[in-house]
Amino acid sequence: MLQKNEDVERQRAFSRRGLLLGGAQALLLTGLAARMYYLQVVEADRYRTLAEDNRINLRLLPPPRGRILDRFGYALASNRQNFRVVLVREQAGDVERVLNALSQLMALDEHDYKRVLREVSRKRGFVPVTVRENLTWDEVSRVEVNGPDLPGVSIEMGQIRDYPYASSMSHVLGYVAAVAERDLTGDPLLELPGFRIGKNGIEQKYDLALRGSAGNSQIEVNAYGRVIRELNREEGKPGDELVLTVDGGLQTFVHQRLMSEKSASAVVMDIETGDVLALGSVPSYDPNAFNIGLTVKQWNDLLNDPLKPLNNKAIAGLYAPGSTFKMIVALAALKAGIGPDHRAFCPGFMTLGRARFHCWKRHGHGWVDMIRGIQHSCDVFFYDVSRKVGVDNIAAMARTFGLGEPVGIDLFGEKGGVIPTRDWKLANIGEPWQGGETLVASIGQGFVLTTPLQLAVMTARLATGKAVVPRLTRGVRAENEDPAAPPPAPDFAPLDVPEAHLALMREAMDAVSNHPRGTAYRARIEDEGWELAGKTGTSQVRRITMAERAAGVTKNEQLPWRRRDHALFVSYAPVHKPRYCCAVVVEHGGGGSKVAAPIARDILIETQRRDPVAHPSLPILADGLSVKRG
Repeated sequence: MLQKNEDVERQRAFSRRGLLLGGAQALLLTGLAARMYYLQVVEADRYRTLAEDNRINLRLLPPPRGRILDRFGYALASNRQNFRVVLVREQAGDVERVLNALSQLMALDEHDYKRVLREVSRKRGFVPVTVRENLTWDEVSRVEVNGPDLPGVSIEMGQIRDYPYASSMSHVLGYVAAVAERDLTGDPLLELPGFRIGKNGIEQKYDLALRGSAGNSQIEVNAYGRVIRELNREEGKPGDELVLTVDGGLQTFVHQRLMSEKSASAVVMDIETGDVLALGSVPSYDPNAFNIGLTVKQWNDLLNDPLKPLNNKAIAGLYAPGSTFKMIVALAALKAGIGPDHRAFCPGFMTLGRARFHCWKRHGHGWVDMIRGIQHSCDVFFYDVSRKVGVDNIAAMARTFGLGEPVGIDLFGEKGGVIPTRDWKLANIGEPWQGGETLVASIGQGFVLTTPLQLAVMTARLATGKAVVPRLTRGVRAENEDPAAPPPAPDFAPLDVPEAHLALMREAMDAVSNHPRGTAYRARIEDEGWELAGKTGTSQVRRITMAERAAGVTKNEQLPWRRRDHALFVSYAPVHKPRYCCAVVVEHGGGGSKVAAPIARDILIETQRRDPVAHPSLPILADGLSVKRG
């Protein structure tokens, strides 16, 4: 009986264990089935995508960079085909032998050899390595013809920035160059090999608009990453086309005219709209060289050139304005109640305390009033009125005409210049203002510093009586929009200066250029209806000693170049119906009337000749071709 009970208990225990084991197995099978259902049904799309990602690579495609056009629609910056030769190591076999064979077909220097060997050693064997870019048609043809003897070598085609106006437009357009580490912002476009961004000028200012948006290419690859085929391609959105106010042909003319000097700059503006028609600075540089890639020597040569070709002197060159500042002093005098008939006697100098302040004319001008003071550029007259007006009142008038602060051009790097006041000197130099410094400032010397662009804005405001603001861009070109169609003219606010006072300044500037005794009479425009009005300026860069004055001041031509005076001239035309203004600064050029005025005259003649409204049938030069407007 006892044995029977033990067998029953053993049977029950076995059954319980069997049930527990069966239940556990059923539970595991149920969990496994549920997991398989989850993976194969619920998460099917996700894992299908992951599998595709292992097989398909999505690659960004750089978009074409937007063109930059001049005011008439001619391309100032565009893109051209760039043929490059590439080499695949696993197909080439002996890389050095292939490079030697290539060197028989095109120029390859030691740097090219080292770079290619370095890159093929770092990259996977199937990844192409660029041997050389910017191949000529002849070089492309030679490589293609000799293809069977060049294993692993092929020609690829891309795009590269092209500047047809080269150095004449470099300070306006700037240039593009490879992305540096400091330029990385997280935008994947910037990490593409060979991608270039704007580094200066308009290219930098409007880089994002010109850059466009990337396209993409779906590439099928194997487990090792080797490309099998392209499955799909979506081209990116090209960058916007930007229309400038600049006249490309006039810009070229200005650049060529300035090239007669070692270092100079000029600004031409339409005073009704504020459009900058030309912005010249020499010496210059070729922006195409930056795009292709400068050698270390080329870069160092540009950096160390004492004439500073990388500097845009038109917006960042700071110069004492000399006598071109005298209209500002005269307007401050008129505002202070000094009438235009106020007269001062000029014996050739003025004494203040123990100091003597000289006029440029050694024996003086005799009695002069305000108009004659500007016409003859008599320094003593302005010494006299500045003592009565004071430097702070002169500074306030200067700021009304755009001096002493940036005027707001569409470029980085614009300087604001200096218009001193009593408080300015105390804050910046820590010394009180001296009476003699007012006299020096009244003839545009001493602490007074301006840029050529500021002088052009000052002239535009003198000619119009309005707060003209310069602009270099007309904006992004809309689809199907005619780039030559002018935008609405800005409605500039009138200056807080009486029109009668401005009329006196215009009369004086007219006398400077068109009266036989004016300082710029020899640089006048003789064509009827095209005459200019202007003001000469000569600013010293050295101190003239009493001993030198007694013996006779050394002429500029007899001095080393860097000790010669700066030559300046500001002007507008036509004199009786102003439309254009021009400011010219020639570094160490000597006299403003002798050097700067003839350059401004030639520029204003060409500017008026190219006027599309006044002279629609005259031929103009654009992109190297003679074409007609109208």
